[in-house]
Amino acid sequence: QDVTQEESKLACKYIHQIDYYEMEAQYGVGPVFARHVGYRMYRGEYYTLQVDAHVFFVKEWDVQIVHQWKRTGNEMAILSTYLSDLQDNIDPITHMSMDFQRPIMCNTDFEGAFPRQYLRNGQQPENEPFVKGTPQLAPYWAAGFSFGRGHFVVNVPYDQYLPMVFQGEEINIGLRGFTYGYDYYAPEYSVCFHMYATGKNKKKRNKIKMFWEHEDRYPGVESRSLDRVIGITHMYSYEDLPKWDRTEENLYGLGTARDVHQFYKIYGIHIEEKTVEHHLCSFVNEGEMHPLFVRHLRPDGMGIDYTKIDYRFKDPRKKKED
Repeated sequence: QDVTQEESKLACKYIHQIDYYEMEAQYGVGPVFARHVGYRMYRGEYYTLQVDAHVFFVKEWDVQIVHQWKRTGNEMAILSTYLSDLQDNIDPITHMSMDFQRPIMCNTDFEGAFPRQYLRNGQQPENEPFVKGTPQLAPYWAAGFSFGRGHFVVNVPYDQYLPMVFQGEEINIGLRGFTYGYDYYAPEYSVCFHMYATGKNKKKRNKIKMFWEHEDRYPGVESRSLDRVIGITHMYSYEDLPKWDRTEENLYGLGTARDVHQFYKIYGIHIEEKTVEHHLCSFVNEGEMHPLFVRHLRPDGMGIDYTKIDYRFKDPRKKKED
């Protein structure tokens, strides 16, 4: 049954704990700025959770996700992944998950035309985890589900100078987070699911308005924003580096705990050639990476010590093809 907005507020006994910000749709300039506004509402909560809209949670999801985070033993752990589809995955009686699989973030590649080529996460593998009893380490961060300590949103805030950016959001936060010392893990099991525009939900979801319907109001803005994404994350080779907006780069730039170029070297990303070593998921998803890297978790639990990691991923199938 449809309810009015006022009736919905009356039905929620926790309404006093909810902060929200309303704005006219014509001024919506994409998820990066919207989430920047959301991060500004942070008021020191111990944990923070970021999810997309149209997400449905299982019963006792909050207890489950905190339990998983604690199992990492890592203060700098961020549980993050793309979400599985909602359809047939939550029991309508118990409201518990019926899905024993979960995606893991290990697949990315360059897209775009010169000189604006940047890394974009692709479709991720979804299966039962190879690593049991703990979330599994992964290289990439996902915007649609991110859970960890509240200091993540303080140290790695969304950049307010990236209007009209959609692709580029995840690699920007992910790489910056890495340089601040954060480690990304796929949850061992899902606590929420996304209503994608597929199957019986396709018609309903396709009615939703998108921010790029107003892109004519902001000509040239997306290109300038992408230049900033690429510049901040050092995805330019020196020969094709154009001028880009460096406003408040100290606030929205890289950290000093780790070098972003070490990330590129470890995971087979070639900035000069704009290519990646493919089939990284064979190393990440199948459980080889997790014990190899997690053994270097600092004794005080403050993140993995990458000064002790000299691994360089190479496409295992490339040798066979050659």
